[in-house]
Amino acid sequence: MAATANGECLGWAARDPSGFLSPYEFNRRPVGSDDVSISIMYCGICYADVVWPRNILGTSKYPLVPGHEISGIVRVVGTNVQRFKVGDRVGVGTIVDSCRECEYCDDHLENYCSKGSVHTFDAVDSDGTITKGGFSSYIVVHERWLLTCLSLKNVDMLAGKLSLNLVCFYSFSRYCYNIPENYPLELAAPLLCAGITVYNPMMKHNMNQPGKSLGIIGLGGLGHLAVKFGKAFGLKVTVFSTSISKKEESLNVLGADHFVISSDQEAMAALTKSLDFIINTASGDIPFDSLLQLLKTTGVLVLVGFPSEVKFSPMHLAPAARSVTGSITGGTKQTQEMLNFCATNKIYPDIELIPIQYVNEALERLIKKDVKYRFVIDVANSLK
Repeated sequence: MAATANGECLGWAARDPSGFLSPYEFNRRPVGSDDVSISIMYCGICYADVVWPRNILGTSKYPLVPGHEISGIVRVVGTNVQRFKVGDRVGVGTIVDSCRECEYCDDHLENYCSKGSVHTFDAVDSDGTITKGGFSSYIVVHERWLLTCLSLKNVDMLAGKLSLNLVCFYSFSRYCYNIPENYPLELAAPLLCAGITVYNPMMKHNMNQPGKSLGIIGLGGLGHLAVKFGKAFGLKVTVFSTSISKKEESLNVLGADHFVISSDQEAMAALTKSLDFIINTASGDIPFDSLLQLLKTTGVLVLVGFPSEVKFSPMHLAPAARSVTGSITGGTKQTQEMLNFCATNKIYPDIELIPIQYVNEALERLIKKDVKYRFVIDVANSLK
């Protein structure tokens, strides 16, 4: 049963910590004046779609409809919506609302909202209901477009006799993103979490300087996009993996410059002080001391994966002014910039397109790391 005009929505939900998903019919909140209702065409599968349905963090609220890598078509717009119209191609990522008042929201970092951003699923929405994600036929999202100041310039004219203050404004949408016309919707979906999760720290730490060197730990959904971004930025990319089977793919398909088995002590030693940046996309425990030694002076190690602990000697950090930092997803302004960058530079995630009826098998394969590199659910053609 597809979404109907009276608000009925069909999704796939977990009912208990087994995490097993099955069809589930529910009601979305009505479309408000600042909302956009989106027919979901595709939804990527993230490891969060394993964690929350299985209540690994102990906070899950059932029934739970996962999915936060959403691409689709606008079906209804609220009366105040100015940036979108029915038929537009749009995306929704990991958050659907935030306070819009704190310093982080003001800086377009809504994912760090001091009052807590509203996650796309398993969070409390503005009307008090629990948000339900993209493993469903449609979704309702706030579209709070923002007019913001880009620059302020003082211009002197006629030898200083006339002074003008020029304020340049631009606007963008929060929580709902335009997907460029030339970008396939099914490939856009993984960018809304996997893509922005690696793009955000790369931009924050200036990893877009041609000729710099980047190490990437892990070659999954995030790691393979980090390789593609790195090459688009003109970086020299080295992939670190525990599996030799990833070598051919890393070098000859994704275009990395080097591949290293992280347990090969001789190969690791040969790279001492050779990297400007390292991005760790893996969630397994890693030898931080040996990795920090690969960084040049002032080098940066960014964690976007979640090891069980972070442990290293200060002697591998302070004397060379190295940094260890963490990052999650990205703000709304940067997410739109990333989508535009991918369209312009033809950066496409590698996906396996599946019907929603295969979702439980896909989640088991994701746990086993048996996917190259992102599952995407063909929602529109299989959820009926």
